[in-house]
Amino acid sequence: MNAPAATFKALHWRSSNLPEFEQTLGAGALISIAAGAVALLLVLIIQFRVHAFVALILVSFLTALVTGIPAANILTTLTSAFGSTLGGVALLVGLGAMLGRLLEVSGGAQALADDLVRRFGEKRAPMALGIASLFFGFPIFFDAGLVVMLPVMFTVGRRLGGSLLLYGIPVATAFSCMHVFVPPHPGPVAASELLGADVGLLIIVGLIVAIPTWILAGHFFGKWIGNRIYLPIPDNVTEEKNSDEPTTLPSPGLVVSLLLLPLILIFMNTGLDFARAQGWVDKGASWFQLARAIGSTPIALLISVLVAAYVLGPMRGRDPVKVERIVDSALGPVCSVILITGAGGMFGGVLRASGIGNALSGVLADIGMPIFVAGFLISTALRVAQGSATVALITAAGLVQPAIQAAGYQGLELAAIVIAVASGSVMLSHVNDSGFWLVGRFFNMDIKTTFKTWTVMQTLMGLIGFTLSGLIFWLA
Repeated sequence: MNAPAATFKALHWRSSNLPEFEQTLGAGALISIAAGAVALLLVLIIQFRVHAFVALILVSFLTALVTGIPAANILTTLTSAFGSTLGGVALLVGLGAMLGRLLEVSGGAQALADDLVRRFGEKRAPMALGIASLFFGFPIFFDAGLVVMLPVMFTVGRRLGGSLLLYGIPVATAFSCMHVFVPPHPGPVAASELLGADVGLLIIVGLIVAIPTWILAGHFFGKWIGNRIYLPIPDNVTEEKNSDEPTTLPSPGLVVSLLLLPLILIFMNTGLDFARAQGWVDKGASWFQLARAIGSTPIALLISVLVAAYVLGPMRGRDPVKVERIVDSALGPVCSVILITGAGGMFGGVLRASGIGNALSGVLADIGMPIFVAGFLISTALRVAQGSATVALITAAGLVQPAIQAAGYQGLELAAIVIAVASGSVMLSHVNDSGFWLVGRFFNMDIKTTFKTWTVMQTLMGLIGFTLSGLIFWLA
């Protein structure tokens, strides 16, 4: 190492999420409340079969009461956290589902699936889907990328048979790896700015970590768990095409172009943001603001849906009325997913507002340990406490920032620390993580199966990423 070993010293915490609210409970009490809330949630859903949406709202309300959030602020805390989660998820999931449904009903998913199987062979179909998802996951967020790839994944699964997990785990892991480890995604970008890491170098290091992590946690684990747990393709997203629909499948090239269109627009947006950060463009220019708006994920998906609706509709002889019905049919199956995801965000928001996340990170900080390890553990604690990987990554990076600056780390060491903190942010995903519910509902899994699959995969991702980043850190 170029810099001397350093330890992360104590940082005091207080809840500042709510106006005029000072948390008076100790760290031990808050952590106990959090553990009790998670346990109650699991009991309600598993034992008493309470719908997850209702259970999450009830436990969020009770947690807010017990942690001392003022009664006048409880409703605001619940609704603001619910609304902020939906604001980031509903548009992406809804528009992504429309795009995916158009590709599915038009036969585009079938065409792409046939082409992937032909090129890679039936035995390597899950690998082909995962590799495609790694490419698509570079500029697009986890939620939107997963939704767009769902019809392709389901089509391949219907054709080749076997458990949905054989295809779903490699795809979900690929998007998660890119979202957590590699800029231009918000978590690693924000952490790199906080810690002073070079974004270009971080992209390289992130890819070096993301690809082998996907191979182990996505490809091999997906194959292993898929052979042990059988999940059928969900019925609500596998409706057959009507007999009067056009029978000629679109070309695989057209399908890939439609999938790449939102990615290109989003990548343009992130490229412009990078240019702004480097001072290459004037962020106040009208053209810059318009281009950023067009390249934002919701608008990029909206444009892609409109293009796909025309290219796969009237251009191929399909009645516009039928196209409208196809688009409308995409929303029903994802309504439950969106609402449960929002409720999961509500629960995470209560945990943040009550100061539980700060309490966990403060306990770890008081111990005193190497920065590299402390960043990983604090990020893990924040992830467990409030659910969001992005929030955990950014918050943990802010907590270790002063110690890192004092130690004088730079170059590869800084990039490795960012990856280590990012690795902690995906550990032990559970019921307060919107991704837990998103994947569980799309794959039609009960909560036990989601723990056995998604939670284990996310934890493998974190451990492998931390190990690889540790090798890079100590070799730098």
